[in-house]
Amino acid sequence: MAYEYSDGAGQRLILSNSGTQTYITLTASSAGQQQQASQSFQTGSWTAPPELFQTAGGLVVKLQADRELWLQIQGGRCSQVTASAIGTAQPLTLRQLPDAQPMPPITPMQPMQPMQPMQPMQMGNMSMSLEPMEMRMGNMQMRMGAAHPARFCSQCGASIQPDDRFCASCGLKLEV
Repeated sequence: MAYEYSDGAGQRLILSNSGTQTYITLTASSAGQQQQASQSFQTGSWTAPPELFQTAGGLVVKLQADRELWLQIQGGRCSQVTASAIGTAQPLTLRQLPDAQPMPPITPMQPMQPMQPMQPMQMGNMSMSLEPMEMRMGNMQMRMGAAHPARFCSQCGASIQPDDRFCASCGLKLEV
């Protein structure tokens, strides 16, 4: 159960009780600025709605649980006081807030579908494909994972193709 008091000038007080804890939240709002402070006190479960009073020193809250408890709110601070702290206080009206509705259960996320294999791609004079991974741009070519590993001439270091019998650069007879 939660209760709210608003002074109409941007100051707001929310009192709530959950189990044996009482929560006090103070918010102050003005143009372009908002501040919030919260405190909790072990009070026991409320047996009656809270009461709120305006005093010269700030607000005083009367809580009825296992025992009567008085809390004074000054600025952003809360402290326990005795009943005598209210003196000639003016009672204020607390508005009961509706109970929070439970959140609906979250729908489980569907498993991701596997990605489709990359299709060969063509952009101008550039092409890319997988199986084997290959990229061509103009007269340049890069291939990874090719069925045949790259080969080089043992005499001059020039690149040779798998079906070459002689090095095209120096003429060395290649072993098959």
